[in-house]
Amino acid sequence: MWKPVLLGILAALACCADVADCACDPANPESMTPRQCSLCREAEKHPADAEFFFLKDNNPRKPNRWLLLPRSHKHDGPVTLHGMTAAQRTRIWEAAIRRGRELWGDEWALAINGDKVRTQCHGHLHIGKLLKGVDLDRRFITVRSVRDIPLPKDGTGLWIHPVGRKLHVHLGEQTCETVLLR
Repeated sequence: MWKPVLLGILAALACCADVADCACDPANPESMTPRQCSLCREAEKHPADAEFFFLKDNNPRKPNRWLLLPRSHKHDGPVTLHGMTAAQRTRIWEAAIRRGRELWGDEWALAINGDKVRTQCHGHLHIGKLLKGVDLDRRFITVRSVRDIPLPKDGTGLWIHPVGRKLHVHLGEQTCETVLLR
């Protein structure tokens, strides 16, 4: 009886990479070979002057998911949004929302996972369709503008979705992308 539980715990731990101490260095391609550096390798394929880029999630279990990534590696690691200026954060949120609306109308949502569950060292936002029936009463604040979206604290993530002409920002969670359609 205890063996399946132990195997489940080990499998869950194996899927989560420790990205806090990632040693990726774009000047040293060999340092970017670990799985948790795959988005860093992808960023290197884009022009250096690109601020952000979109990428279809390559996980076959997430066929409806898109990612938005900063091109720069200076936003890598657990403090992606914290390393950006307010203007950069505004631009990335606006770009992600535009893509979400193009794909799913008013049913879009954005998510950033917390530090404890991230599996990639290169910062990124998940763009997807908000699942029907998601508990929308969980902790959230209402904001009128992307400029008012707060930075996550204590290494937690956030997820955002539209409600009328405003946004609900759900804070204080680690695993946030699960509110999005796979």
